[in-house]
Amino acid sequence: MTYKHARPVLAALIITATLAALPSRTPTRATGAPATRDERVSQMAEAMRAQLVSCRRDFHMHPELSNREERTGRVIAERLRALGLDEVRENVAHHGVVALLKGAKPGPTVAVRADIDALPITETMDVPYKSQNPGVKHACGHDVHATVELGVAEVLSKMRDEVNGNVKFIFQPAEEGVPVGENGGAKMMIEEGALDNPRPLAIFGLHTEPNLQVGQIGFQSGAAMASSDTFTITVHGHAAHGAQPQNGVDAVVVASECVLALQNIRSRRIDPLEPLVITVGTIQGGTRFNVIAADVKMTGTMRTLNEQVRERAQAMMRDTLQNVTAAYGATFDLDFTDSNPVTYNEPALVSETLPTMRRVVGEQGVVPLKPFMPAEDFSRYGKIVPGFFYFLGVGNRAKGITAGWHTAEFDVDEESIVVGVKVMSNVLLDYLERHKDGRRTRADSSDLNEN
Repeated sequence: MTYKHARPVLAALIITATLAALPSRTPTRATGAPATRDERVSQMAEAMRAQLVSCRRDFHMHPELSNREERTGRVIAERLRALGLDEVRENVAHHGVVALLKGAKPGPTVAVRADIDALPITETMDVPYKSQNPGVKHACGHDVHATVELGVAEVLSKMRDEVNGNVKFIFQPAEEGVPVGENGGAKMMIEEGALDNPRPLAIFGLHTEPNLQVGQIGFQSGAAMASSDTFTITVHGHAAHGAQPQNGVDAVVVASECVLALQNIRSRRIDPLEPLVITVGTIQGGTRFNVIAADVKMTGTMRTLNEQVRERAQAMMRDTLQNVTAAYGATFDLDFTDSNPVTYNEPALVSETLPTMRRVVGEQGVVPLKPFMPAEDFSRYGKIVPGFFYFLGVGNRAKGITAGWHTAEFDVDEESIVVGVKVMSNVLLDYLERHKDGRRTRADSSDLNEN
């Protein structure tokens, strides 16, 4: 699906030119003394406010589904080139973009990742930036994520003299899930070298959070978001006349027993203090009201915050299905697809980053959160290098901006974009300064498995 709108592209080029034309002189305080680095970052972000809002609205008006982000990726690459980044690589994992900014000082590489795809949700809000792509909407804030990362690239491109090493900017398609029969997302980005040449010491990412107010940053240390395993179960019975069930094996009855038995994994076989969700979301089977069904297909999702629980639950699902189907003379197939591990925030990385966040938004603005059961494929990067995925407050109860992710009413307070740029810019600059001698956040990364 390719969208060729001359007017939006022209608007995007105007935005790019405006961003690139922002003054690069060193700001000063009212007293005439040179501004601190924090003050310079803040002043640059504030000066970009109107352009950042325009950028986010441009993305919001032209949302594209997973693996179809052709326009979005192209506009991002054009803007990064206009900012003078040293390397800009397009069409990674279909429409992803990976860019490198080389600092003037020697040091390691740090990465930052934003996702860029939208959802198959119809926009219902009557706003000036309403989606122009019917049935598709940025209902999870990926338009904000991409805009914040572009803003960070703008700020850091004007501060090269203070950058100790390199910053790798990763704009990833298909976070919401790849279309059936296709590859994509973080897994494919990694396979196509997003974390290579050079390999970052750490990676950061952020996500909108409407339950946090503008100016707040939420975080977790350790497990932050759940693993996600999509499963398909097919129960194979034997067809017969509906009036003669003894001549067949009723796949509908067996499937019903399987649904109930699977819930006992959560309630009776796993420590109740360990979060686990097993949801059967669809059941399809049978051909006619008076025919015993030969096959039933079920799909669902399993989520947990513990990789060991995840492995045990998968094995228990297979054992449960084996025993239930055998008891009725049926058989089954079980397939796990579209899986993501637990999003794990490296505790040492979190600990060393929090002072930066508190310095930017204040002590009360940094809020510890409980882990979320939704999943994120940012987790795949964290299997290779230490990662920290935090949350940007975008809600505003006074303005009525309270709707949750993946809803037709989802929106953000655009003041949050400036906050996001300030926080992430300082997070990356501080990380590179702390690790300019090349030391990793944790001494031993041998337990990380590359996917």
